[in-house]
Amino acid sequence: MIQAQRNKYLENTVQTASPAQLLIMLCDGAIRFCRAGIEALKTTNYQDANTNLVKVQDIISEFSITIDRNAPIAADLLRLYEYFNHRLIEANMKKSVEPAEEVLGYLLQLKETWLQAAKQVNASSAAPAGALHG
Repeated sequence: MIQAQRNKYLENTVQTASPAQLLIMLCDGAIRFCRAGIEALKTTNYQDANTNLVKVQDIISEFSITIDRNAPIAADLLRLYEYFNHRLIEANMKKSVEPAEEVLGYLLQLKETWLQAAKQVNASSAAPAGALHG
C-alpha cells in the first residue's frame, strides 16, 4: 500500500513538473545510478554495475533525443553526451571505476548548470522553460 502511494506521488510529480524540473530529475537519476554503478564496480558486482551504468546511458540517451537541435549549444551538448556514453561503455567493458567517476563529475556539474539555468528562467519568464530540451 505504501509503495502504491509512493508510486502515485512520483507519477503526479513527473506529470506536473516543468521541462526544466524534469531535466534536473533525470540528472539526479543519472547521478544516483552512476554512483551505484561505481560502488558495484568497486565490490566486483559486475551484474549490478552493468545494470546501473546502462541506466545512466539510457538517461543520457534521453537527453540527446530531447535536445532542441536549434539551440546554440545543442551540437556541443550532443558531443558531450556522446562522450559520456563512450566513457560509461568503457567503464562497463573494462570493469574500471575511473571512466564512470569522470562521468559522475561531469553529471554533477551539468546538474548545477541546469539548476542555475532553471533559476534564471524562473526569475525572468522571458525565456521558455525548455529552451535546450523540449
